[in-house]
This record gives sequence, C-alpha cells and structure tokens, in this order.
Amino acid sequence: MSFILRCLDCGQRAPYYPTALNCPECNGEWREAEYDLDTLAKTLPLQLANRPFDLWRYHELLPIRNPNPTISLGEGGTPLIRAANLGMMLGCPNIFIKDERQGPTASFKDRQAAVSIAALKEAGITEMVVASTGNVAIAYSAYAARAGIKLWAFVTSLVPAVKMREIALYGSQVIKVTGSYDEVKKAASEFAQQRNLYQNRGARSVPSVESMKTIAYEISEQLTAYFGENETEDENKAPWRTPDWYVQAISGGMGPIGVAKGFTELQQMGFINKKPAIVGIQSAGCAPMVASWQKGLEVAEIVDDPRTHIETLATGDPGRTYQLLRKEVDETGGAFESVTDEEAFRAMHVLAKMEGISAEPAAAVAFAGLFKLIRAGIIKSDDTVVVNCTGHTMPPEKFVLGDNWARDVVLPEKKSKKETPKEGILAALSHVVPERFPRIVIVDDTTEARLLIRRILQSQGDFTLFEANNGKEALRIIRRETPDLIILDLMMPELDGFGVLDALKSNTETANIPVIVSTAKELTNIEREKLKGQIEALLRKGDFMSDEFLDEVHTIIR
Repeated sequence: MSFILRCLDCGQRAPYYPTALNCPECNGEWREAEYDLDTLAKTLPLQLANRPFDLWRYHELLPIRNPNPTISLGEGGTPLIRAANLGMMLGCPNIFIKDERQGPTASFKDRQAAVSIAALKEAGITEMVVASTGNVAIAYSAYAARAGIKLWAFVTSLVPAVKMREIALYGSQVIKVTGSYDEVKKAASEFAQQRNLYQNRGARSVPSVESMKTIAYEISEQLTAYFGENETEDENKAPWRTPDWYVQAISGGMGPIGVAKGFTELQQMGFINKKPAIVGIQSAGCAPMVASWQKGLEVAEIVDDPRTHIETLATGDPGRTYQLLRKEVDETGGAFESVTDEEAFRAMHVLAKMEGISAEPAAAVAFAGLFKLIRAGIIKSDDTVVVNCTGHTMPPEKFVLGDNWARDVVLPEKKSKKETPKEGILAALSHVVPERFPRIVIVDDTTEARLLIRRILQSQGDFTLFEANNGKEALRIIRRETPDLIILDLMMPELDGFGVLDALKSNTETANIPVIVSTAKELTNIEREKLKGQIEALLRKGDFMSDEFLDEVHTIIR
C-alpha cells in the first residue's frame, strides 16, 4: 500500500525514507504519514478476517513497504480486560484495561520499536542511537538484536539499574548519563551527529507515531467484539465501537498522539462514528503539559527540576508534542490531569488487589488519574473508559552480566540558582559521613513517617531506634541517649525543628550530632539561612518513598 509524508509546517508532500528526516521544502522536522484511506475503507475489512490479531494486521496503515516477518516478536494484539471489580468500586462498570504489559518486553513501546526497526532494516541501517528513560531502550534493544542493528542506548542515571541491566543483556551499549532526561536527549543527539548515526526522535519519528495507531485499531475491534456492532439511528452507522474516554500516563506524549491519529483514520474510513476523549495524566512532580494546559498556554512551560520518583515520566520539556496533543485533547473534549507519586503508588496497590494486575508506577499514574476524574464527576458512571496499562517488571539479576556493562557520562555541573539544593533521601544520606550509626533518633509528629523510616532502617541493620513526636520530647531523648544520627522534622507542635536545632547547637554534648532535616513545606529564604551550617542535608517529605533509600542506607551502614 502506498503512503506519503505531509509536512505539518508547509504542507509539502514527499516520499518516505527513514534517513530523510526533514521536509525537503522547508526543512521542518514534523511530518506525518498519509494513506489512501478511501481505498482502504473498502478493502481492509475483507482482509482482516483472515489475519492474526497482532500489530501487522493493519500493515497497510503503517510506513513499511514490505513487512519482514523474521523481525517480529509477536507485538500487538494485547488483551482488553474489563476491570469488573474496579468498576464496581468506582461505580463505573465499563472500565477496560488495555494490557500492554503483555507485549514482548512488557511495554507498549514494543509497538514503536517493532515498526521503527522494521523501517530501518528495510532502509539498510545497521547502527542507531536512542535516548530513553527505560522502556523505550529495552524495547529497541530487543528488536535491534533480532534485526542485527547495533544500538547505543543513552539513559539517565535515575533509570533503575534493573532496567539498565536488561538493556545491556540484549547486547546494546548502555551510556548512563548523570543528568535529566532532557539532557540525556541532547547528549544522545550530539553523539549521533558526531558519528553520523540514525537517532530515534520520538514524536518526530514517523514510524514511532504510526505504530501507536494500532492501539486504537485494536481497541475498536475489541470493544465491538465485546458489545456487538455500534448501534445508532444514523443510516450510515459505523460498524466499530470506540470508548468514551482513552486514558494514558504521559511523559513526552507521543503515545496518545499516535492513538488519536488511529481513531481519526478509523473515523475517516467510516469504521467509527466518533473519537474518544483523550486524557493525558502526568506525575505532579513533572507535569509541564498539565500546568500549561490549565493556564491556557499555547507553548508548554518547561520544568527544569522534575521532582518525581517515577523517572520514566520525568520529561520536563515536551516541546511541540504538547501543542499536538493539546489540539487532540481540546478537539475531543478530553483533559490533562496530574497526580502525586503517593497517589500513583496507592493506585498500584488498588489495581493489584482489585484486578490482579501488577503495573509499574508509570502505568499506575494513569489509574490514579482515572480515579481522580471519576471522583470529580468528569467521567460519568455510564461512560466506557479504556486505560493504557503498560510497564516492565522482569529485570535480569546482577550476576548475569558481570562488570563493565555500562559506560558513565557525567555532564558538567550547573550552578544552582537556589542557595539550598533540592535533595531527596538519595542525596541526603550521601552527605552524611560514612560511619556506622547504631543509635538513631527519629523526630516527626506524623506517625506514618516515623513508622516508614523505622521499617526501612530495621530492614538494613541492627539499629537502636528512638522516636519522638515533638521537639521537647526529642531533646529529652537526645540528651539521655546521645544518638549517632538525628532525622528531624521541621514542622512540629510545642517546639519545632528550628528550636530543636538551636538547642542542640547550644549544647557541646549534642552540637556535633549529624542531623538530616525533613520538611513538607517550601522554605523561605530566612529559614534556609537559619539551616545553613547546622544540618547535613535537607530532605523533602515524599522522598521517603524512594526505592533507592534502601540502597543508600545499606551503603552507609556497611
């Protein structure tokens, strides 16, 4: 089936070649594939009955001239599961889960990798570069290995090591960059330019966006099989069904852009009557699209300092993707929404306990957003909702790879604009002198915070732990027990953390005890000045949930 690329900037139409990245007329980077939809509307239904239910079922609508079955790993064709228990709990019975965990590498990025690698193989490309927060690099590594393409995978150092190890297991060269994801993308781009290598460009890559359309095609077919053909009084009724809402967690936003394009094509071919409302959910600690949409901005405000433990969603600069996705959201009556890390973690538990589905935090963000929209009355009880559930959960063990499986790249340090850096528990504990701390006092007026810190520390060694729920009690315990470390909350009744610090520093017996301060509030400049020189590190509440806390404590106490 023939197809052509249309430039989103000047409208110029040109043939597709994977190595020709820009528009030949205006040099624009943003183009999309167009197909002969009038012909496909007549021929495709006759073909589908004899095809397997996988991604290549719709190959006439993909930018591949001659699909190569030897590269396939069984991508696509993932189940659409009705969330009966979740629906009952939420009073919204028609919630469906598109279970993208069941792809070859357990992520919907398998679709992107399958189509992209097929296009590159068709073009004779043998080496490429990809920047990733984890799942993209894993998927590309698997398909690149199968196609015999060498892959350089640039990842941020915040990506869990278990994911990095799997990337390396496939034979890809892992380049671990100490920096944000946006900085990783720049480093990967510079590397690709220096070596004249093909680089995956996310939403600017035609095969990447086109691959995501297959999610829309599958959902429509699956809902039609579940409910039966669409019923409407329109004499030109469309045979396939669509949900009222499509919900997905987003980082860069390429996925829902592709899904929306798929529904648009289905509507243009007459297969469906309407497109679903598109919903993008982001982590509140890095939600540039949500914040910009809520402000009515045409261009997204950049988040320079992502503050989320869900690293796979920490894209601070969505660029033009925001504008494209914003257009789809507005046209379909959809929404952008954000949820906290804690809300996502709770959603993970709910999803596992209610539906028997274990999803990674990035996927749980979508479900936390769903809960929020239902509670707000935006999604109605009789609406049909499909949620994209994707996530990688099966890492290789450390001993499989041995040493030297990754290369580290440390980018030049930037001067902080703030006088006190924003630190998580990872940074906080690394600032403490590497001595053993057998006796620790935990001071916090929140029972849950004290219990969590106690549980984490007890799992790492034989500590003697003391707890205080206010400043006065803390001073009594500290003077009596002379601990080796104090973890101190700032905001407490009776005597706050500032008062405790003043009392400690005024007493020679306690003045040199290391203190880690925790706080849930934004500190004023005056408060920051008061802390200078008095504490080892500043820890924001919410960072307690970091999985790396365990590793850091383990390192410190050895």
